[in-house]
Amino acid sequence: MAKNEKSAISPTRAQDYAEWYQEVVRAADLAETSPVRGCMVIKPWGYALWENIQREMDRMFKATGHKNAYFPLFIPKSFLEKEAEHVAGFAKECAVVTHHRLVEGPEGGLVVDPEAKLEEPLIVRPTSETIIGAVFAKWVQSYRDLPLLINQWANVVRWELRTRLFLRTAEFLWQEGHTAHATEAEARHETKQMLDVYATFAQDYMAMPVLKGPKTASERFPGAVDTFAIEAMMQDKKALQAGTSHFLGQNFSRASEIKFQTKEETYEYAWTTSWGSSTRLIGGLVMTHSDDDGLVVPPRLAPSHVAIWPVFRGDEGREKIVEYIQAFANELRDVALWGRALEVEVDMRDIRGGDKQWEWVKKGVPVRIEIGPRDVDGGVVTVARRDRSPREKETFTRAEAPAKIRAILEEQQRGLFERASKFRDENTRVIDDYRALGSFFDKEGGGFALVHWDGTPETEVKFKEDYKATIRCLAEPPPGVAWADRLLESGKCVVSGQPSARRVVLARSY
Repeated sequence: MAKNEKSAISPTRAQDYAEWYQEVVRAADLAETSPVRGCMVIKPWGYALWENIQREMDRMFKATGHKNAYFPLFIPKSFLEKEAEHVAGFAKECAVVTHHRLVEGPEGGLVVDPEAKLEEPLIVRPTSETIIGAVFAKWVQSYRDLPLLINQWANVVRWELRTRLFLRTAEFLWQEGHTAHATEAEARHETKQMLDVYATFAQDYMAMPVLKGPKTASERFPGAVDTFAIEAMMQDKKALQAGTSHFLGQNFSRASEIKFQTKEETYEYAWTTSWGSSTRLIGGLVMTHSDDDGLVVPPRLAPSHVAIWPVFRGDEGREKIVEYIQAFANELRDVALWGRALEVEVDMRDIRGGDKQWEWVKKGVPVRIEIGPRDVDGGVVTVARRDRSPREKETFTRAEAPAKIRAILEEQQRGLFERASKFRDENTRVIDDYRALGSFFDKEGGGFALVHWDGTPETEVKFKEDYKATIRCLAEPPPGVAWADRLLESGKCVVSGQPSARRVVLARSY
């Protein structure tokens, strides 16, 4: 950006990254805070983005044999208490319903009716393992009922004290998969398969490179035997956990009595999994790609691919321009890309063209087109791309424009992934000196540190205490990356000097 050139978003990323993020969300009209503390209102542009995420992920889930269902929002407190580690992990975040009626108070207004106390408190769903486990116990009777592959699109409540739109709110939207299997091997395969689905979605649709691998014991989902995650690097070099998949073993089956009769007519507990991702993905998309002019959306998930508006003075030639725009918009809507027709916005609002341009820049629409009298007379369209300077434009004939725009969208999708991958790789460092971690995180701005760890919780806590960094995962080597082989080399723990079989990914995180 030129020295005197102003950005549309203030502050910039370099000035105040946290506030920049909030301003991008507001300027893009994605969401706003609600009258309910800690909750958000997802606005139409933001919800359209979630619908696209939901549609594509749902298609991927169904392609792997899963079916959608819906389960209660309220969970009896006794259900959570069946699995001790699970209830301990969520107890501080639970919203609890204790009464079922309000009455008029003695001094006016409404008060809780003391006579309407529930026999058992109900927990507003923080996650559904226990309630789904109770249902699975009825659905699963024989090996013939397995595997049971279920997904739920829902909302959950986790009572967060410090909130940030999309990244951490008291209520959020998500999907949670829950499956039951006859053998441990099948359940473990499911756990890894769904992690791969998340990684594929993040990279192919969100253009967000991720590392995937198991979490440490302290970072596991409460009650799980193993938790696996995908981790992405944001533009402030912090990590974002973007999806998790849990191998639950037989822990929840035993708690919920999910038993089945085997072929040998014995009875065994099922092996279960759960996996989930949420509207946090939208926060990750914002922080991975957006710039100091606003939101940047990967075309595969864009609510609209193209925004078109007229430029004219007075009413002279207006009808001719509008007719040209409507016809061209319909030509674009006949173009298919990634199995989806191009979405086109025709902006006919009675406001200045410059205001329209910056509004669509801030909202991240991939392609912007202004059409005036000269364009109509010349049979051309003038195109601006969101991944380039707002002032950079290309002109195409109307006949060639649909194919050119299709190619531009494909190039943007590919380019965003390549740019994000380059940023991650440039900010990933192999570190073998504990003191060098201080320089890396406090002076150089951090990133992903690949370090040896002795596997002890004491060392893991020291990373948090000294550098506010956590072990994100024991990452699988990503393909085509120069430092990938360094992950699996043996060495000595960067803290204790004890033997270490491989490196882990250490980072500050959201």
